Amino acid sequence: MNALDSRLVDIIRGVPTTMQVLRTVRDLELPDGMIFSGAVYQPVWNHLTGRAPDYGIKDYDVAYHDDSDISYEAEDVVIRRVAAQFDEPLKSLVEVRNQARVHLWFEKKFGADEPYPPLLTSADALKRFVATAFCVGVRMEADDSLSVFAPFGLEDLFAMRLRPNPLRVKGAGGWERTTGSAQARWPEITVEGQ
Repeated sequence: MNALDSRLVDIIRGVPTTMQVLRTVRDLELPDGMIFSGAVYQPVWNHLTGRAPDYGIKDYDVAYHDDSDISYEAEDVVIRRVAAQFDEPLKSLVEVRNQARVHLWFEKKFGADEPYPPLLTSADALKRFVATAFCVGVRMEADDSLSVFAPFGLEDLFAMRLRPNPLRVKGAGGWERTTGSAQARWPEITVEGQ
């Protein structure tokens, strides 16, 4: 684990709600389970800017990967199982998705401006977010350690810099909307490219 990974882990450990979600995902033994997106990168920005640890977090994205049954019905069983572990308001903020079935609905929901091939792991989804700083996930292991997944590293995250994901089609994925929403909550962010 490098210095930025360690720093991220220390910050995440200081966010009780994020730790509660991580513990639940681990204890339920979701296959290839992790949390990613705002529940991971937003606490870093809050730490860097002196805001409350859970400021701005709109949801807790829980990913798992199970290609043995990619039906919505199978995913819904897992969604309900996870939801049963939480009380409100956290119960309404935890969003569970089987990454093995995202390719079935992504283009229809978000527009067909680029293909969305099937994902082989939960971490593969991290290569699909619009900005490199968003491409970070965390998993709690059996020994309570936290594993960090960041295909583009953590430099942009800690620099509070939003740059387009180089693996995405330029102009795709709601760049303006997504970066604008982040910048409205954290005006310290710099936006580059696109």
